[in-house]
Amino acid sequence: MHRSGAAACVVVAMASAACSSAGHSNPTPARSAANGSASAAHLVNVKIGVLTDLTGPAASGDKTFVNGIRAGVVLARREGYEIKYVVGDAQTSPTGALSAAQRMVTRDGVPIVLTQSALTFAAAPYLKARNIPVIGIAEDASEWGSDLNMFPIEGALHTTAVTTTFGQLFKLLGGTTIGSLGYGISPSSSDSAKAAVLSAQDAGLAKGYLNANFTFGSTNVQPIALAMKNARADAVYASVDPNTGFALVRELRQIGARLKAVVLPDGYGADTLQAGPGALADAQNVYFSLGYEPVEMKVPETKAFVDDLRESGTTGVPTFGEYNGYVSVGLLLRALKSAPAVSSAALMTTLRGIHDWDALGLWGGRKIDINDRKHVLMTSQCSWATKLVGSDFQVVPGADPICGKTLSITTKS
Repeated sequence: MHRSGAAACVVVAMASAACSSAGHSNPTPARSAANGSASAAHLVNVKIGVLTDLTGPAASGDKTFVNGIRAGVVLARREGYEIKYVVGDAQTSPTGALSAAQRMVTRDGVPIVLTQSALTFAAAPYLKARNIPVIGIAEDASEWGSDLNMFPIEGALHTTAVTTTFGQLFKLLGGTTIGSLGYGISPSSSDSAKAAVLSAQDAGLAKGYLNANFTFGSTNVQPIALAMKNARADAVYASVDPNTGFALVRELRQIGARLKAVVLPDGYGADTLQAGPGALADAQNVYFSLGYEPVEMKVPETKAFVDDLRESGTTGVPTFGEYNGYVSVGLLLRALKSAPAVSSAALMTTLRGIHDWDALGLWGGRKIDINDRKHVLMTSQCSWATKLVGSDFQVVPGADPICGKTLSITTKS
């Protein structure tokens, strides 16, 4: 998973695409001067399935994916498409993910699935067997790198890869000893926690504490906090969902751990601001990594994203899940522009022809080849970091973005 995968947002590498794909054009975030959408009479109808964790432990980081889909529907109308979607709740459960995927394909007849779920891997074999193209964030396991019907919006997930980016970030923030936590059941979370330590060591930090086998979704973090304090970890990374991450921060402070920097891959935006005063207090002065340009940068692409969120009914600072939903629809639109029909086969063909994806400009001009599953790794060598102060996320100077390179070591070395 991406905290788990968002976690990967700092520790794994992504190469840029070699060249443009003829016949493709990116959906533009530019808004219509009239009413912001094409005439209803001329809209092409598209039905999609949305697979995400609306319930269960992973819901704290995944459920807002649907908000991003809704914002993408606004963008789609401007591009001439009327998107209707059905949502399947993966329930943070293998059986839930598989059942939801089966219902969307057999009952609802969707030709394509967009997903952000910690359990996508449980539905992947079924979707592959039915030749259903899948677009989404590679936050769970390796099917995004092996299955050719999977099209990851940030590149394939190679959980064992390590980059210098994470270590550079902690060095920038003044850390000297690293403490890292990950979920044992999630390959991406577990390996991301390990990769964080390796990256930090490469940057000159000492290894203080590593637990890559923590119980998924648990908030029983007192033993972890005590172990980190005893190891004198002043730089803490938690490749976990917000509920676990905030509990760890709270416990570390209560026992008097001397912290220079806590970095979480999830929690940016409304995930924290709308989680209540307790979460907001826990998150003060915590750093959040993000694989896209934060809206605080106020560039045209982030402004367009915020406008579409508001038009769809979502206000406030967006979440990582909302970014992912919006960008997933953007990639779908990119495929639709060249597809001769709205069918699984046609969309599969056009998606396989995309080699210069730019996430609707939200990567600051960088592009990737989403079909290069060997060299283009989930997330990038570049990541943005923000710090929560009061109710404001402040972009960290020097990490706007911070970029590194791939190391020769892996988490299996």
